[in-house]
Amino acid sequence: QVQLVESGGGLVEPGGSLRLSCTVSGSTMDGYASAWFRQAPGKKREGVSCFSHSDGGIYYADSVKGRFTISRDNSKNTVDLPMNSLEPEDTAVYYCSLTTLLWCEDNSPISPSFFGFWGQGTQVTVSS
Repeated sequence: QVQLVESGGGLVEPGGSLRLSCTVSGSTMDGYASAWFRQAPGKKREGVSCFSHSDGGIYYADSVKGRFTISRDNSKNTVDLPMNSLEPEDTAVYYCSLTTLLWCEDNSPISPSFFGFWGQGTQVTVSS
């Protein structure tokens, strides 16, 4: 059974940095696209970034381009999301997810409906 566990969330001041990490167990990540989503109170779950193992394709939401970087270590079965220059608008619960149903491309937003494996989420709060 595939399980995902996120870590690294917390409280940070505007302009600060955090590094989220997702550890996958129960399967290798070969053949999966991995992604980070976030959900703020009262809002829909939003795709933040996506990485395809098959072709190395990467997607970033416009709101995080230049500030967030997705990285994946297949040998450790981890997917990280270093986040810099954080803004109050980045406050949300962040979720790690996997899918075999799509691959990631620049300028192609991702929908949570295509992702079948989810972690429990980690809270990120950006506030002074």
